[in-house]
Amino acid sequence: MKIDRLIGIITILLQQDKITAPELAERFEVSRRTINRDIEDICKAGIPLITHQGYGGGISIADGYKIDKSLFTEDELQTILAGLKGIDTVSRASNQAKLLDKFSSKAHRVSPKDTIIIDLASHYQIPLTQKIEAIKQAISTQNIIRFQYYYQRGEQRRKVEPYHLVFKWSAWYVFAYCLDRMDYRLFKLNRLWDLELTEESYLPRTVPPAKLNLENYFTTNKIHLKALFSPAAKYRLIEEYGIDSFSARENGELLLEQDFASYENMREWVFSFGDLVRILEPADLRDDRYRAAKAILQMDD
Repeated sequence: MKIDRLIGIITILLQQDKITAPELAERFEVSRRTINRDIEDICKAGIPLITHQGYGGGISIADGYKIDKSLFTEDELQTILAGLKGIDTVSRASNQAKLLDKFSSKAHRVSPKDTIIIDLASHYQIPLTQKIEAIKQAISTQNIIRFQYYYQRGEQRRKVEPYHLVFKWSAWYVFAYCLDRMDYRLFKLNRLWDLELTEESYLPRTVPPAKLNLENYFTTNKIHLKALFSPAAKYRLIEEYGIDSFSARENGELLLEQDFASYENMREWVFSFGDLVRILEPADLRDDRYRAAKAILQMDD
């Protein structure tokens, strides 16, 4: 395809200082006339190409247009590559491979060291990648999306204007204006299914800065938890809240005090410890666990 050939020519010119039209024609298996038309199209697209006549001549990109590789230290370049490789775990195309081509030359091929490995995918990698690509397209074209959303109170079909893809708290979200709730919301992608990119467009809103403070979505109506955990649960407390999140008692129990954004989140987290936790506060959570345990016993009868 012509677009692939044009991109290929640009990539070659970024990699090396100069190349002749016959060399390009041979590489892409087309006529020299076709290459000349391609060069004209690239110039029309805004990329300044210069043709040098005579011995040692050829086609090159004008000085000052290419990125000077010396602007980046080795550590800076490897940081960029590590970040792009992380994005590639949820992308259909390899952004890292494209950048490697642009930073490499005939004399020196840039390669990632993989000192840092970032994986932004989840157990549902293929569906997650498809959702991210669809939402990226919707944001770019300013199209409304619809989806089925599953949450604590059940499920519901939602219609939203997407603005940002967010990776935070070890999960992917879409920040959008919900046309059903008439307000900005964060929707977790793993709870979002049957995504539909509609033909209905929207005019972008000016998002208030307070709405973009994502911490606000998880810090409203704080509920305080005070509980004693078995030493067997120590690794989880450290993993999830840090080594200074609890204090040890003489009998070995670990006292944790932590604020939660919602009762349901707190309930789900505490209940996951089973008999490794004793709830001190809130009393409602203690009563809730008693009722849950009683219901489980009745199920086994």
